[in-house]
Amino acid sequence: MNITVRVSALVYPTEVREKVATAIVNLIPVELKLEDFGMPRLYGEGGMESLRKLHLLLRENRILDTARQVLLSGVEGDTTQFRLNKQVALMGKVNFPAGEETLGSIYVEISAGSREELLKVIDWLAPRTVDGKPVEEIEL
Repeated sequence: MNITVRVSALVYPTEVREKVATAIVNLIPVELKLEDFGMPRLYGEGGMESLRKLHLLLRENRILDTARQVLLSGVEGDTTQFRLNKQVALMGKVNFPAGEETLGSIYVEISAGSREELLKVIDWLAPRTVDGKPVEEIEL
């Protein structure tokens, strides 16, 4: 499966770069780089393995239904995009903000070789549930 995960977050002047980096890798462990075009931004890229921590946290936080809705609503072609809350991520938890946050969010983009592959990744990350329990867990 050809999966690419891109993650990024702006580092605002009131934030500590290391804390923003920790927030990102708490959810999606990738090697981060820094670019600065007036506003510093941390970014990184990974593959399927970089989603394993998020996969686990979605279950621990019991937010599979919300995650599935967010992931599916962000689908365009063979890519989905979504945001994660930085402050909550710093604590090792997952939260999908309703709108743009004051200090920005962590931006995540998952791309696959095809729409079918992407939907399979979404099924793996956040399967359909009944009474909050996954109907079927698939392995990738």
